[in-house]
Amino acid sequence: MSAMKLAVMGAAGRMGRALLKAIHETEGCEIAGGTEQPGSDAIGADLGELAGIGAIGVAVTDDPLALIARVDGILDFTAPAATVAFAALAAQARIVHVIGTTGLSAEDEEKIRAAARHATIVKAGNMSLGVNLLVALAEEVARALDTEFDIEVLEMHHRHKVDAPSGTALMLGEAAARGRGVALGEHAVRSRDGHTGPRPEGAIGFATLRGGSVVGEHSVIFAGPGERIELTHRAEDRSIFARGGVKAALWGRGRPPGLYAMADVLGLGR
Repeated sequence: MSAMKLAVMGAAGRMGRALLKAIHETEGCEIAGGTEQPGSDAIGADLGELAGIGAIGVAVTDDPLALIARVDGILDFTAPAATVAFAALAAQARIVHVIGTTGLSAEDEEKIRAAARHATIVKAGNMSLGVNLLVALAEEVARALDTEFDIEVLEMHHRHKVDAPSGTALMLGEAAARGRGVALGEHAVRSRDGHTGPRPEGAIGFATLRGGSVVGEHSVIFAGPGERIELTHRAEDRSIFARGGVKAALWGRGRPPGLYAMADVLGLGR
């Protein structure tokens, strides 16, 4: 089979450059294009030079429609509005769309589900193997413990991250809720300030920290009477997310349209 032609949306950003490098380093795929917003200084730049791998003769474009029409898949860690638009284009082209974008609204999620009727979409709040194992563990621990154990999800990211809680924190909260057999929306506590009163039994709390250059740290804390269990993952390099995204794209090639998760790619089951 020929190499899978992949394009990176938002190619000039930190994740975009990491994705380009990961494609270059992965057998079975090739950099076929990349986009940036109209007016970006990166338009026309060589994608290989952006990734630090040397010129490859493929330039950044601001025309996603023309690009998506000629590739096998796109890697998209951009912003909600852009991701929804790219999903519609991927559906028209019937290609693979890997989504690592976070901060999506319920309306955005519905549009992505609609696009998945025609595109092969792999969507995850986090593409790393370690985090997806953490999600599976959080669900199992929550299933094993009763509500005497309070659940808190703690996350920290760099100062430039714009959404909170992180997509990964929400993945972990959803996993804990599944383990408890409850709906996260009915038990989540996402902010505390002032005189809050005692902690509600069965609540799943979220705490968000931002600062510096932290790539990503996530913990799920199960605090019970006289003991505490903590599950933690620390990302030290965003290349782990990029490699996972490329792995997801290769996995999706040739699969039927649908909305898949990283757990499907890794065979972890849900």
